[in-house]
Order: sequence, then C-alpha cells, then structure tokens
Amino acid sequence: MNQSPSDAFVVPAVDIGPYLRAGGDIGPDVRAGEDAERARVAREIDEACSRVGFVQILGHGIPDPVVDGLADALDDFFGLPMDDKQQYRVVGANRGYSPPKSESLSLSLGVESASRMNDFFEAYNVGVEARSFPHLDLSEDDYGLNVWPEVPGFEDRVQTYFTEASRVARTLTRIFADALGQAPDYFERLTDHSIDVLRMNNYALPEGTVDLDGDLTGMGEHTDFGIVTVLWADRVAGLQVLGSDGIWHDVEPLPGALLVNLGDLTARITDDRWMSTLRRVMPSIVDGRIRRRRSVAFFHDGNVDAVVFILPEYAGPEPYEPILIRDHVKAKLAGSRHGKANTAAVREAARVLAATGENRA
Repeated sequence: MNQSPSDAFVVPAVDIGPYLRAGGDIGPDVRAGEDAERARVAREIDEACSRVGFVQILGHGIPDPVVDGLADALDDFFGLPMDDKQQYRVVGANRGYSPPKSESLSLSLGVESASRMNDFFEAYNVGVEARSFPHLDLSEDDYGLNVWPEVPGFEDRVQTYFTEASRVARTLTRIFADALGQAPDYFERLTDHSIDVLRMNNYALPEGTVDLDGDLTGMGEHTDFGIVTVLWADRVAGLQVLGSDGIWHDVEPLPGALLVNLGDLTARITDDRWMSTLRRVMPSIVDGRIRRRRSVAFFHDGNVDAVVFILPEYAGPEPYEPILIRDHVKAKLAGSRHGKANTAAVREAARVLAATGENRA
C-alpha cells in the first residue's frame, strides 16, 4: 500500500496554564477573563481530542529539575547490567522490570504483529497501591505492589515526578469535563482511587550502525487502556500515531511540552467522538545509525470497580456496552504482557488492519 504522510496532519499544542492559575481574591472583570481563558482551553482540547486524539500541552507546571531528575533516574537504572535489572521482574503483575522482547503491545488489540516478534523496548513500572487507599477494601491483585531498585535516589526522583504527573492528569480530566459539557466533578467518580501507573521505557538496541529488514518494532501498534496518558519523551524520532487518513505520522514533542493521548475508556464515554488514537514506536535511525530513545508514560486508568458508560448525548447507533474498568484493563494486559489476544478490542483492531492493508489474526 503506497501511502505518504499528509501535510494537514498536526498534533495541536494547547497551553493549559489557565486551569492551573488560582483566581484568589480578584474582581469580577478579572474573574470573567479567567473564565474566558479556561473556556478557550476547553474548546481547543475538544477540537484536538475530536480530530487527532493526541495533544501537546504547555503550561503544565512541572519544573525542569523534576523532569531532569526523572531522566537521570532512567539512565541510572537502564544502564545497569541485564542480570541486575532482571532481579526486579515481577511475574504476573504490572510492576517492576520488563526486559526487551517480553511484551507484544499489538496483542492488547487482538492483532498479531506482522513480524511475529515481540517489542524490543525495556521498561520499569511503578504505581499506586491498594494500600494507598486505606479507607477502601481494595486488592493488590488489581493494583500491584511496587518494587524499587537499589539505585541511589531512584525512588525519590521517580516519586517526585509521579506526583507532578498525577496532578497534570487530574487537571486534564477537569478540562475534559468542561469540554464535554459535564459537571466539573464528572471524572472524579471514575478516578478517586484510580489505577495510576508510571511506565519508564528505554528503547534498548545498542547504538551503532544497523541493517534492518523492515520488521523490527520498538513498541507495537496499540491504544492506551484508561482515561488519559501523560507522556514525557525525548525529542528523538520514533513515536508514530495513526491519523484519520489511515497513515502513520511521526510525532515529536515541542521543547518543554508533554504529549497527551486519550485512552480507550474516554473513547467509550464519547462513543469514539473523542479518539483513542493508535500509536507505535519504530526504531530511530539517522544516517544508518540507531539513536537511543526514552519515554515515560503516566497512565491514569480509573477506579478498578467503576463502570464506564457512554454519555447519552454522544451515543451512536451501535454504542459501546458499559464495561467494568477491572475487566477492560485485565483483558488489555493479558494481551500485551501474557500473549493472550484481546478479542474484545474490535474497533481498535479494525483500524490497525485497515492501516496495514493486511488480514492478520
């Protein structure tokens, strides 16, 4: 299939600063101006979510030293010998270390990768634990227990960034509520004990000259599972998103920007008016040489015991059925981490197969 990127494809950039600035004791004219600015942000987010499903955000308020500390923590851990990193594997849980080729993200959509190869990235996952919510009767089977590597300063640097990313994700859901015309606390019923996971990724091929046969994949085509993902990434090529034109487009963050993409659950809430955009990561090769790439995704997936319904005003002729977040996340993880194809991701799989022009099972 001969395809070329469309010049019209753009990932919009939105400054969410108006939602971070507190009004305080101000006059009505200033208040009206702030309300107008927030309304503008909500409109821009609505357009981006409807048209692309991806957005770059500026004005997020995460200090540069916090981001730099996170990047240094990644380097410190992923620079360890493989035998040391393997000590932090956690069998059967979405926590700890995942070595290269141990996952196949496309199977979370029920789609076998074209090369029949697992993805070559390595990752480290941490997140909230059931005991983070002592007032609720929750199971660690649904949340997981963190394992922290014995790397000086790693836990402190990662936890500091985790707190900031959590704040940004919750700011975004507040904007989403406004953009969808809902009450300001609409998403709180879905997220007050959300399964939040921070995944640190390292694209682990050694740097150097390489000849590829065209089949090597950093991270296979997939959608994210939950409500919203906040992504920090190196400004290195590799990330691609599938546009409405059926073509994979390169995406690189602006200086200081975070990338935000919607997850499956938000697409369900809007019956795909807002898109859970397919993405993948390909090897970054410049002049025949592999370039290392890092990324860190904060997944804001929602409460394990919440049921997601379509907003009635967005329901189409064949709407999604209500779904328990626990069941949805479990099916997606069974695909990516345990090799069990997710047969429920019918719409997402259809988009992948349409883009590749293949009939894969």
